[in-house]
Amino acid sequence: MNTLPDRSPYVWDYEITEAEFLEILAGRLKGGRLDRDWAAVRLLEYAPYEEIVRVLGFKAIVQDWPRWREKVRAEDRKRGFDFLVAWLPIHHPELF
Repeated sequence: MNTLPDRSPYVWDYEITEAEFLEILAGRLKGGRLDRDWAAVRLLEYAPYEEIVRVLGFKAIVQDWPRWREKVRAEDRKRGFDFLVAWLPIHHPELF
């Protein structure tokens, strides 16, 4: 894996730092097609569940999943987030 300490493990194929990735994910930085949706999809595809929730939060996942879903390639990830997005508002509406 990547040995550069300031490099995000989710963008090994791009010359951007962890800080830049998080700025893109927050919507404060954009470079061509590297926008918030791109960063979120990278996170959804490669990060552990706990990190996805920590970085994005449940509210953003539920609200933005319909837009991100078609870009996620892994079917098991799609099924998992489909379940989460349907289940959370019913069983834990206080998270919003």
